[in-house]
Amino acid sequence: MVPPPTGKRLGGGRPRLAARRAPAREDGVEAKMTTAVVPGSPLPSQGDGNVYYILTDDFAYGSKLFPSGSMCFLKERLYLRSIACGTTSTRCMRVTMLDDHSIATVEAEILQPVNEEEAVFLLAINNLNERLNCFLDRCSLEVAVKATVGQQVIVDLSQHLFTGTIRYIGKISKSPLSSPLCPSYFGVELQGDGEGKGHSDGTYNGSEYFKCKQNCGLFLPLNKIQFIPALGSDPVREEPKPDVDEVVPVKAGDTIGFYLDDIFRQGIAMDVYKEGTQWFVKVCPEEEGPTDVFRDIPMDSVVKEGLLSPVFEPDMAPGSQRQLKRERSGSGEELESEKQSLDVNSMVQITLGKGNPVSGIIRWLGYLPSIEPKMAGVELDEEKGVTDGEWLGTRYFRCPPKRGLFVKLQSCQPDIRFQCVSSGLLDPSTCSRMDSPKVLANFPPLRNGTAVRVLQGRMRGIQGHCNSCYMDAALFSLFSCTSVLDSMLFKPSLPPDGHVQKILRDEIVNPLRRNGFVHANSVMQLRQQLTEKGQCSSFATSEKDPEEFLNLIMHHILGIEPLLKLQSGGQKEQECYCYQIFIDKQEGLVVPNVQQLVEHSFLSSNLKLVEIPSCFIIQMPRFGKEYKMFSKIIPSLELDITDLLLDSPRECFVCGDVATEECSECFKDKMFAVTGMKQYCKSCCRQAHSHYQRKAHRPTKLHVPEEFQSRSHMDSPRIPRERMELFAVLCIETSHYVSFVKYGPEKENWLFFDSMADRHGDENGFNIPIVTLCPEVAKYLQLPVAALAMEQPRDMEGVAKRLFCDAYMYMYQSKKMALYK
Repeated sequence: MVPPPTGKRLGGGRPRLAARRAPAREDGVEAKMTTAVVPGSPLPSQGDGNVYYILTDDFAYGSKLFPSGSMCFLKERLYLRSIACGTTSTRCMRVTMLDDHSIATVEAEILQPVNEEEAVFLLAINNLNERLNCFLDRCSLEVAVKATVGQQVIVDLSQHLFTGTIRYIGKISKSPLSSPLCPSYFGVELQGDGEGKGHSDGTYNGSEYFKCKQNCGLFLPLNKIQFIPALGSDPVREEPKPDVDEVVPVKAGDTIGFYLDDIFRQGIAMDVYKEGTQWFVKVCPEEEGPTDVFRDIPMDSVVKEGLLSPVFEPDMAPGSQRQLKRERSGSGEELESEKQSLDVNSMVQITLGKGNPVSGIIRWLGYLPSIEPKMAGVELDEEKGVTDGEWLGTRYFRCPPKRGLFVKLQSCQPDIRFQCVSSGLLDPSTCSRMDSPKVLANFPPLRNGTAVRVLQGRMRGIQGHCNSCYMDAALFSLFSCTSVLDSMLFKPSLPPDGHVQKILRDEIVNPLRRNGFVHANSVMQLRQQLTEKGQCSSFATSEKDPEEFLNLIMHHILGIEPLLKLQSGGQKEQECYCYQIFIDKQEGLVVPNVQQLVEHSFLSSNLKLVEIPSCFIIQMPRFGKEYKMFSKIIPSLELDITDLLLDSPRECFVCGDVATEECSECFKDKMFAVTGMKQYCKSCCRQAHSHYQRKAHRPTKLHVPEEFQSRSHMDSPRIPRERMELFAVLCIETSHYVSFVKYGPEKENWLFFDSMADRHGDENGFNIPIVTLCPEVAKYLQLPVAALAMEQPRDMEGVAKRLFCDAYMYMYQSKKMALYK
């Protein structure tokens, strides 16, 4: 029997990269990461006798191209039968594509297994690139699988964020007979400002899946919503609660009266609990002013509001009510304006008792039933709360048990770590001594609207101190909006180096992703540790270069595998973490882009990449902090490395056939395109070099993978390009480093971060880090090169000048390869 023809993984001539196990977390739980399943390996457990996969690379089969992100399946019984009969190749699997139900033979190394409960959510995402990104972002996918009806979410509608509640999870159409799976969607009811911005009342195609107001319902795939809590922790499993109403007459939320020091008072019951045989009520008295001082009152000393006798009611005539409200307003209009500045995700402090302040984050704002003041639902940093985000059976937000608290908004004081520059209400010297709290839970990088909400503003990002800008900018770039180097946070390390990793993970990266702010003291601890373990005694005080910091922490301390493997002219492989561009001054390069600089540098040094890097950090051609070879450099949002890979199949840039020869002299020929290596098939090479000006050129032979040697451009699609995406740029001007970070897919989605953008006080003061949006960058990215060359830096809008004129280091990532690294 003749086996079926196999397809070609486009770009398949590169060396295969073995999948690695995900690093174990400190709590002993192994991080989840799937690895490719090849014939002979155990099959993942799947329902209905099918195993499901997602393609992590483009793949051509006959005349059809299956892009990365496509999904497929095969019957488990057929797989086992082919193994028993010995008819299955050790490299390929014959699968059925879920998108069009066609059958193809696909290389096993580009297939990643997906369990069925994840597959139904991924299948609902029509954009294949976004589907693959969601698969690679394990955190959001796992949270989606665990999502429940009633859970709060955030919906991004045309760059505006609205809150909503999940009312339905499942399919909204019948599954085709030819498909074993039907996509699952989230039915969301929009709330607050989002009311009226939906498209339905919970009905889709005539079928009702939930009920809500007209135009308040939406059916959305996984990639269109953010879950609350969106940052990190899994939703807390609902525990059965005792029915307190059956035991005691008072429950949380009731207004009660009680005697304290022989004075009759009123307040709100925050919690009801039992110690031994005695019931107690945790009460927030109304007359304590702007600070909530909780009182624990025995149950037999309180009276529920509905049972209060008029004789015990204090005089609350309209005039006295207005007076009481004025007294409760604290310091009048000044305090009120301060409270109005607080919003969801604001960091606040609350006094639970005299001299007992706690810190937390506002997760919800609004009005509770039967309570007049505006309330705040706060997630505390410690287990000093009374709830998990639920009030009287209704869930308003989610947090771990005993970490939630509902208090009057008036009782919340802005956290001094974030409000040091306010008008005299806080002591700056106190702020400068404050430490950032450790965050032990792991949080994913911030993207899209979440990144803007958490990071934008004053006292956001990483606070600079004592020449730390090189480290601040590097850490913000590497960890705020991408997870490509999160292996640094979880890779098992030796005990002496584990402390450095803990500081990096628990005191810098997790606080940055959770709170949007890292105090200078946390970075100083890291700098002191690097000084002790490094060969230089000045990391804690002196200015350094980012590459010096990255080489020390990645190589000498954490032992991370080098990011780049290079080979020059068949010599021994070289390994490094950053790549420095070296080129001679080129007359034709006036305003080059990064793609051109990398190609010129690789060609002049006869370099090739041995494998696709997960992260490619590139230093621009400048010497010292002053001299720049180019006055402007254009950021390449994508870096095409296809022709820079060793032994990779390459395309003739003339006809598109498989290239067999490369010419470095043609690369410099002005007759050809300004970017792209110049490689030819045999016939095009002969024709191009028949010209008298190119007869002296000496093309070099290219290695062509065996499976591509008989390929013709007439019988299969073009070889797709291997591209890496830009995620951050470090810039330097007058010895000060700043960074630009790409937080979303659009050209306008840029953040600008400066750890020392402003300062409060003089010698005894402190720096104020600022993160701002800089959409003006997109305007200059779209300009023709000639127009950009004529732009005067001083006339460029916003901070765009710093990106184009002061670039020091570009950072690119391959999310696909991050699976293996």
